[in-house]
Amino acid sequence: MDIHMSDIMLHIDEDLNQKEQLILESQMRDQTGVIGLGYHGTQPHLMIVEYDRDATSPKTLLHAVNNYGLHAELVGFL
Repeated sequence: MDIHMSDIMLHIDEDLNQKEQLILESQMRDQTGVIGLGYHGTQPHLMIVEYDRDATSPKTLLHAVNNYGLHAELVGFL
C-alpha cells in the first residue's frame, strides 16, 4: 500500500510554552493520517505536519487544532 505524503504549515496564534507544545503535538499525533510533525526551530508558533493525504486533509487537521481550543490558520503546503 502506497502512502501519499504531504506537508502543511499551520500558524498557531497562541504563545504555547514547551509543555503546551508537547501536549498539542501528542494530540495531533493521535489524528488519523498524521505521520509526523514538529515546530519551526526559530518560529515556534509554526507547526509543520506531515500526513497521508489519502487518510486525512488539511482542513481536518486545522479543525483538530481548533478543537483543542486554539486558534490556527493554514499557512500553506510544503
